[in-house]
Amino acid sequence: MTQTTREQAARTLTQIEEVTAVVLPEPGTEIVALEAATGDRQDAIRSRMAELDMANTQSIISFGSKAQAELQVISQEMLADVKNKDAGPAGDSLRRIVTTIRGFSSSELDMRRDRSWWEKLTGRAAPFANFVARYETVQEQIDKITEELLRHEHTLLKDIRALDMLYEKTLNFYDELALYIAAGQAKLDDLDATTIPAKIAEVSGASEDDQVKKAQELRDLRAARDDLERRVHDLKLTRQVTMQSLPSIRLVQENDKSLVTKINSTLMNTVPLWETQLAQAVTIQRSREAAEAVRGANDLTNELLTKNAENLRETNRVVREEMERGVFDIASVKQANEQLIATINDSLAIADEGKARRAAAEAELQKMEAELRDTLASASARPSASQPQG
Repeated sequence: MTQTTREQAARTLTQIEEVTAVVLPEPGTEIVALEAATGDRQDAIRSRMAELDMANTQSIISFGSKAQAELQVISQEMLADVKNKDAGPAGDSLRRIVTTIRGFSSSELDMRRDRSWWEKLTGRAAPFANFVARYETVQEQIDKITEELLRHEHTLLKDIRALDMLYEKTLNFYDELALYIAAGQAKLDDLDATTIPAKIAEVSGASEDDQVKKAQELRDLRAARDDLERRVHDLKLTRQVTMQSLPSIRLVQENDKSLVTKINSTLMNTVPLWETQLAQAVTIQRSREAAEAVRGANDLTNELLTKNAENLRETNRVVREEMERGVFDIASVKQANEQLIATINDSLAIADEGKARRAAAEAELQKMEAELRDTLASASARPSASQPQG
């Protein structure tokens, strides 16, 4: 709600107190007859009786009409004002502001909720960004609706004052009807007691030539008397309906006063409370986001500490093992020594084997040489075929 709207609502509170403090008078119920009236009231009844001309039918028909003229003026002004209004009922604005607040769902803020497939497909903004945008939209709607409520409040205050005037004019009309009814009834009593009996006497005492004329005047007088009686009866019915309209006006006025008070309470108390709660929701979410960031940083720090400790332990183990190792591993030295001894043994065995093969070969060569020598000797001693045998 804007500061201007808040200030106007505060100023309107004084006007509300003024209109709600007005106490409307109660209407009277008794019609005071001319004989029982005194002073100004008796003079008022007689002045209204003077408006009647029994020889003029129009005066009988319009008897009491002047009392309603002022009431019609104020009623027509109120109806014209209603026609000129372009704003809807104040209740609609209240319902719209409630709907707006209810549509503001803080569940959208849950950063841990799983996004729907549609949100993933459309790549919707982060929940908090959506929330802030939604908050700004709701704030604009609240400002607009509160301005409407303020206009409704001013209109209702104007209506309440107009209803005060209407009630006053209706009450005056109600009292005027009582005077006209009393005047009409007094006139009827005078006609029945004085005027008509006198006219009857005139008819009876008239000459034969004037008797028809006098009789017609008597019939006209009685017809006028009956018209007046019907008119007085209509005025009594009108007075009864008017009396019923007075509490109706008060009821409408009380409803308007209650609604004005409710609107003002909404503007001064409820809307600021809603705005405070919405602002708190945004602040709380920002705190949650900050806490999430801090928790992420702490988790990362703890993870790094754990990983570094593990890496330090592993590296220290490798380094210490290498530091504690000799230049040569004893196993490697032993294996190398065994391989060296085996190599020497293999060399000796190969040498012995070669020596034996050479000795065997030498013996074989000697044998072969001897055999060759013997063969050659035998060949030399055998005689040839050309020599005679002895």
